[in-house]
Amino acid sequence: MRPHWTASVALLAVLAWPLGVHAADDAKPGAIRIGNAADWPTVPQTGAEAEQAKTTLARIKLPAGFHIALYALVPGARHIAVGPQGKVIFVGTRQSKVWAVTDRANGGGSREVKEFAPTVSKKVPNGACFATDGTLYVAEVNRVLAFADAEAFDKRADLVASPVVKQGELIPKAEESFNHATRVCRIGPDNKLYIQVGQPYNVAPKQKLDTYRKWGIGGIVRMDRDGSHREVYATGMRNPVGMDFNPKDGSLWSNDNQVDRMGDDQPPGEMNRITEIGHDYGFPWYGGGHTRTNEYRNDTPPPNLIFPEVEQVAHAADLGLAFYTGTMFPQKYRGAIFSTQHGSWNRTVPVGARVMVTFLKENGRAAGKSEPFAEGWNNHGHYLGRPVDVAQLPDGSLLVSDDQVGALYRIWYDGK
Repeated sequence: MRPHWTASVALLAVLAWPLGVHAADDAKPGAIRIGNAADWPTVPQTGAEAEQAKTTLARIKLPAGFHIALYALVPGARHIAVGPQGKVIFVGTRQSKVWAVTDRANGGGSREVKEFAPTVSKKVPNGACFATDGTLYVAEVNRVLAFADAEAFDKRADLVASPVVKQGELIPKAEESFNHATRVCRIGPDNKLYIQVGQPYNVAPKQKLDTYRKWGIGGIVRMDRDGSHREVYATGMRNPVGMDFNPKDGSLWSNDNQVDRMGDDQPPGEMNRITEIGHDYGFPWYGGGHTRTNEYRNDTPPPNLIFPEVEQVAHAADLGLAFYTGTMFPQKYRGAIFSTQHGSWNRTVPVGARVMVTFLKENGRAAGKSEPFAEGWNNHGHYLGRPVDVAQLPDGSLLVSDDQVGALYRIWYDGK
């Protein structure tokens, strides 16, 4: 039975885009026909924007033997889902579009970027993730859609979007907000759907806590892939954006963006290691790491809180992360975590706008601080790009999304 709620609280910044539904006659109730892919808009891949992106990439610093190049122009590119067959890459945005990127030349550089399912109205479809059976999930502010056999979108006319979580049922509608509304999803080793749900405040007010903990707002929720058996998997987070499972031990690692307006160097950002359901990661009593928030300074925190596995530089906005499982990169990177720092927005000296790497010990714990891996988008406080997410291609190279430039980059290693 779903929790009841009352729409008695003023919205912070409610998103009110239309949610047009186009029901397919031959599909189950609630399904949405996605239409003929031949009619979907495409994004030009040449011109001034492409040349400027290439110029910027020439200044990016990487370890010896690594290289970076423009993979595709993808407007507003956020979180990435690489299809299990490696045929299509789906990319979410903070606007109203999901993009499908197809390599028509099998690595030869001719890539087609199409708006995916434009007949389906979407509200911040940031989070895209795949199940091994080829089902694509798209997590919006307050809905989750599933697209079966999504990689075949251009070969079939009968594909539909099926609501896994109906509009208005991921969180109470009164809690919808543009703040911290970018959901990220993953399919776990248990074949369940995991979704990160940020809370909409800098520091959540006390009168909201019971509701937020009941719904998993400011945490991670887990459910069966059909949306049933929902449960709160982790709580005590502020704005978790970016997670992945360690294939060696099944632990879930999650970035969490921490409290603003506490100074340039505090509190630290967080990378958390989650090993079982029900743990509390400290927010709002702690604003990041062991730094107490002003609002809850005089309150006693709950017992048995879990502090971050890795503390990151303050306000760098750590977002996407992925475990490296390929063999293209040198041995030292195999099994490591690649992650992004989107870049600070209110820090006196801006930090971030780079790709980081976090190495692990044999026991699965972090070996130390995260280290810069690709940097150069932060040009003395002026951002030339803002990395959002990382994902691995079948050949073992790495994709990086950039929502400021509107692009995907590919990083590869050849030792040269």
